Amino acid sequence: MRIETYGQQIEVTPALRDYMESKLERLQRHFDQPFDVRTQLSLDKPDHRAEATVILSGRTLHCDASGIDMYAAIDLLADKLDRLLMKHKSKVVDHHRGESVARSGQFG
Repeated sequence: MRIETYGQQIEVTPALRDYMESKLERLQRHFDQPFDVRTQLSLDKPDHRAEATVILSGRTLHCDASGIDMYAAIDLLADKLDRLLMKHKSKVVDHHRGESVARSGQFG
């Protein structure tokens, strides 16, 4: 997983970059193939805003969060991305070996 972090009208300090990377590390457990995450940190007075775009094979997912400080916004963003990736993963079905009643052996 490759994470790009940049700021809009805000300087991204090494501490913010490390915090973002440590929070988004847990997203890697959802998919085996590598994917990219582009994050943008900005300041919408009085809130701090964090946005992320996840680029998977064939799909682009976007999420944003606002908080009272940048660390709170990053926490909310990481939680939202985690839920979004779990939802996306549950929708992806291998159509050749999909779940069906006949294959599971459970008949009504």
